[in-house]
Amino acid sequence: MNRIFSGVQPTGNLHLGNYLGAIRNWVALQKDFECIFCIVDLHALTLPQDPAELRHSTREVTAAYIAAGIDPEACIIFNQSMVPAHAQLSWLLGCLTPLGWLNRMTQFKEKAGTERETAGLGLYAYPVLMAADILVYQATHVPVGEDQKQHLELARDLAGAFNRRYRRDFFPLPEPQIFGAATRVMSLRDGTRKMSKSEGSDYSRINMTDDADAIALKIRRAKTDPEPLPATIGELAGRPEADNLVGIYAALAGLSREAALARFAGGNFSTFKEALSEVAVAVLGRIGGEMRRLMRDPGHLDQVLHRGAERAQAIASPVLREAQAISGLLRAGA
Repeated sequence: MNRIFSGVQPTGNLHLGNYLGAIRNWVALQKDFECIFCIVDLHALTLPQDPAELRHSTREVTAAYIAAGIDPEACIIFNQSMVPAHAQLSWLLGCLTPLGWLNRMTQFKEKAGTERETAGLGLYAYPVLMAADILVYQATHVPVGEDQKQHLELARDLAGAFNRRYRRDFFPLPEPQIFGAATRVMSLRDGTRKMSKSEGSDYSRINMTDDADAIALKIRRAKTDPEPLPATIGELAGRPEADNLVGIYAALAGLSREAALARFAGGNFSTFKEALSEVAVAVLGRIGGEMRRLMRDPGHLDQVLHRGAERAQAIASPVLREAQAISGLLRAGA
């Protein structure tokens, strides 16, 4: 069976964009792939973290996976730092990575901004560790959004570089797992900006832990425009807030955007927002409630992560050992 690897950083405030853009799609993959879903806590350390909050967020992401429908028995759920093979393979790959490849990574430029001279090595080498995350499981497919496509290309390049260097067909070149209609969720306060956990106003996003009242309030306060809802997708051009809300409704209701517009064409936003609130509460309210229940039992979540790490380690360790042997490294007993 083909193998999926993907992960989310435990940096708090998982939101609707994380659910519609990634986690919801992962749930559907369980039927057709061997799935490994990671909480990438080592990646989180590329920026300053409060240790207690990082541990809390790691459990929260675990709870989100399970509450959304990912089965921890059928899939592997674990946090990255529990499997040392990620960091160990990252060093082998880093020794093959030309600086020119990393200099082209746009995400480092965006995150470091004007502080590039003081940014940490971890942030700069982040894509190499991401490649190791994928390759240490010899994953065949990786679900990616627009902001991660470049990193997957680097993983493919590094797999090829390793194979060419040692003249071995060892690492498969992972393929992007593309979903039919990717849902790009934008801020509820600014339809031109991606929904983000780092945006100042909590009203800009719907958190996965929000209760029904909070979800409804945020949708009522979401920015719109004075025009009625149009009848066609083309008429949403130049109306980013309207386009965003229609896309969210369609995704949550399981409709095409065309079908969603057909229901509300010519109507006002107050009526549309009521319908959007109903479907958002129906979907996210259940997930949020289950997340809160799971978070009340951190011991259970830790057990899920521990069992997942054991299963992940059983896959990763032989791959790492063979990669080390191919590279010429001696190991105890070898």
